[in-house]
Amino acid sequence: MSIQIAVRLPDKIVEELDALVASGQAPSRASVVEAALRRELRQHLYAREAELLASLPPDDDFDAMHDWVARNRPAID
Repeated sequence: MSIQIAVRLPDKIVEELDALVASGQAPSRASVVEAALRRELRQHLYAREAELLASLPPDDDFDAMHDWVARNRPAID
């Protein structure tokens, strides 16, 4: 299921969306906006998870994971 919403975007962004669609790099404006929103939401989720891991007390089982998260930001794309 999907819900249609109205979003106002600057002319320049719409021109860039249209160029992506016209060149065949994207099937539609909506697909580009949806992909961008998914990346943004994933980024927020990863940030919350990293904060949670960083707030945990030291524990041998989580030390390696904690250290990795502290050094690496997960790729969004």
